Amino acid sequence: MIGSSEELFRRWREDRDPCAREELITRFLPLARKLARRYMTAHEPLEDLTQVASLGLLKAIDRFDPDRGIAFSSYAVPTILGELKRYFRDLGWSVHVPRGAQEMALRIEQARQELSSRSGRSPSVAELAQYLELGVDEVLDALEAGAAHHAISLEVPTDGGEEESATLGQSLGEEDLGYDGVEARLTWRRAARQLPARERRVLFLRFACELTQAQIAERVGVSQMQVSRILRRAIGTLQQLTGEAGPARPEAA
Repeated sequence: MIGSSEELFRRWREDRDPCAREELITRFLPLARKLARRYMTAHEPLEDLTQVASLGLLKAIDRFDPDRGIAFSSYAVPTILGELKRYFRDLGWSVHVPRGAQEMALRIEQARQELSSRSGRSPSVAELAQYLELGVDEVLDALEAGAAHHAISLEVPTDGGEEESATLGQSLGEEDLGYDGVEARLTWRRAARQLPARERRVLFLRFACELTQAQIAERVGVSQMQVSRILRRAIGTLQQLTGEAGPARPEAA
């Protein structure tokens, strides 16, 4: 015969009977589930909260002293609620938020759920403030703090969970190919120091100033054909010095 809860507690406390402990867990697990539902939100699945509440139940069972003459439920409820509150305070927040702001945010969330269940719609800030007898600014501050309670994984798909869809993290940034260009320009700049002064000037006017060959010829005092030969010779020399392709050439006008 299994016996009453009092007998089970004595068997567990005095004899460390694991069967008695298991039976106590089974008997009081509905209480843990009931308390977990108080904290259930769209972001906190009941299954996760029930696990937290169950941990609080185990602690209560292991610490309860039946000789104190109080009902186990009177002892277990604050223990389980404390575990749930600790979960929200210490583990559920993605950034540091002061404890007072955390508790106010949870209070606002619970009020939002209660009002939503009554009216069938999400309450306004003014309705929350009136229901909780708070100022509108206090409610707004609590809602802003509550936003830090739910971090979104960077692995979340951006288009509804399709197997091959891109993730949020992939949409936030991409490899900047400009870094390769910076390194290449530095390499070519170092190599260009070995060219004759006129070739360096022609390269500068062509690729830095983006002048046409005709404009360069006018500035340097040579023909456009000579400018073309200087460019080909200078780029060929740079390719030999660096072992890389030459710089992108702007179209001649």
